[in-house]
Amino acid sequence: MSGKLDTHLKQAGIEIPPAGPAAGNYLNFVVSGNMAYIAGSVPIENGVRKFIGKVGREFSIEEGQKAAELAALNMLARLKEACGGDLDRVVRCVRLTGYVNAPDDFTEQPKVINGASDLMVRVFGEAGKHTRTAIGVASLPFGVAAEVEGVFEIR
Repeated sequence: MSGKLDTHLKQAGIEIPPAGPAAGNYLNFVVSGNMAYIAGSVPIENGVRKFIGKVGREFSIEEGQKAAELAALNMLARLKEACGGDLDRVVRCVRLTGYVNAPDDFTEQPKVINGASDLMVRVFGEAGKHTRTAIGVASLPFGVAAEVEGVFEIR
């Protein structure tokens, strides 16, 4: 299904990949009423996990931002699936939670998760502005540098 947002994404050079399967015994998304809860997504490109390692050790903050952005693109794939393929149903991004795989002394998690937040604003404009938590963790699934989950209001 193609709509206004798909046209905007194409013009902006943003390509949302197909949604991959859940990596365990959970759902990629749950829609309850007018809210879509999207499971944590990691940086995968063409079926290959990217950015394996820690931000602040193997990766710079800027590379961590790219990892968070790629994770957010995969989250948008799940959101698109939740919306029956029509992202025009998205009213707004309500909340993001971002996790950064980093050494104990790393304190720049908000800068890293800006990669995901900035993407939401590029995709949805004002409706992409959201509340957020950025958390540093000792490890993430598959050793990736970032993971992002979100809550969206939909029609």
